[in-house]
Amino acid sequence: MKRKKRYGVILSLLALFILASCGQKEKETSSSHPSVKVVTTFYPMYDFTKQVVGEEGEVSMLIKGSVEPHDYEPSPKDIAKIQQADVFVYNSKEMETWVPSVLASIDKSQVKVIEASQGISLAKGSDSLEEEADHAHAKDHHHEYDPHVWLDPVLAKQEVQQIRDGLKSVSQLDQSVLTTQAKAYEEKLTQLDQAYQTAFKGATQRVFVTQHAAFGYLAKRYNLTQLPIAGISPDQEPSPASLAKMEKFVKENQVNIIYTEALSSSKVAKTISEATGAELKELSTLESLSAKENKQGLDYLKIMEQNLTALKESIH
Repeated sequence: MKRKKRYGVILSLLALFILASCGQKEKETSSSHPSVKVVTTFYPMYDFTKQVVGEEGEVSMLIKGSVEPHDYEPSPKDIAKIQQADVFVYNSKEMETWVPSVLASIDKSQVKVIEASQGISLAKGSDSLEEEADHAHAKDHHHEYDPHVWLDPVLAKQEVQQIRDGLKSVSQLDQSVLTTQAKAYEEKLTQLDQAYQTAFKGATQRVFVTQHAAFGYLAKRYNLTQLPIAGISPDQEPSPASLAKMEKFVKENQVNIIYTEALSSSKVAKTISEATGAELKELSTLESLSAKENKQGLDYLKIMEQNLTALKESIH
């Protein structure tokens, strides 16, 4: 009886919490100066959305700091934050694998959901240098499709357009302002694309080695070849055969740089570096910004420019 009584109290408190949350949301939207709350998942979704929304609403981000987005799981507090938002923006179910189950548990009639990569044809994932290698070493976060579309400036522009169109259905937002701000940012992404095209035009060495397979869309866009040590998910590790093949390739092709990432272990990359003499340099996947990068005022565009500078040391 005590257990039943305690369970009843918990359900009652939960019901009061939900009613209070809904009441708070209604109160905010009925204000003469409504503040639209937009919750995004990880950094590119936040930056793209912020560029479109501007001062029209409040944009926040769930996955911050040193958290690896591939491994993130939302807390009950995070789920409540999504439910209380007016808009929820995410990249894709291939990146944020937890989103479908969260959306099934919330009242979507109260939240506008925007999948930024909708309409983009995702490429099949690969695990290592051996593109269709055996998946036996893959862990729980294996991705059948590559979700890293934001690293291609052209596809990033498509995501901005998808976010813009989704936000236009939110009545509290000024559609003309959204259109103007999105267009201004799209022009900057076009300039970024042109900078990449110019940098790699006429290059004869077009291969680069990465810590994990995050740069496939960028490589395809500019006719480059990415050779990843690990697969789509950074916590996958190459098989001994794949590792030996990579070391052999680096030596035979005189690869002088292996690109690592801030959020993932560079242990395997260091092993190859020590065996081959290749230098380690960082290439950002933009899945998160460090405290130092935030302090420096860096953003998607600036870090993609840094990536271009780093890649030019391999592509020439």
